[in-house]
Amino acid sequence: MPQIHYYGYNKCGSCRKALQWLAAHDVPFAEHAIVDDPPSVATLKKILTSGKYELKDLFNKSGVRYREMNMKDKLKDMSQAQALKLLADHGKLIKRPLITDGNNHTVGFKEDVMQETWG
Repeated sequence: MPQIHYYGYNKCGSCRKALQWLAAHDVPFAEHAIVDDPPSVATLKKILTSGKYELKDLFNKSGVRYREMNMKDKLKDMSQAQALKLLADHGKLIKRPLITDGNNHTVGFKEDVMQETWG
């Protein structure tokens, strides 16, 4: 089984729920602080190419950083490569938690999606 990587933020309620879910289901994972150790451009691109998520799904649209950087307007004029680089450079822009094993991915916390993907 490939290594599962969990990217989260310890003050995030959805991240805490995801951690509890992973622990309750005995799912082993490597934990990454999304602010200090965000996923790479290659990882983010792989999530996009899975067909399960669109670029806009990777952004934390309710986050302070998203509003501060005026991303709603800027995203319209950005290429996918520019947007992925921005996400990889600014972990707080990424919707969390982000969990991936390289083939399977979940962005955000929805219990049914967690069960379907990691159960």
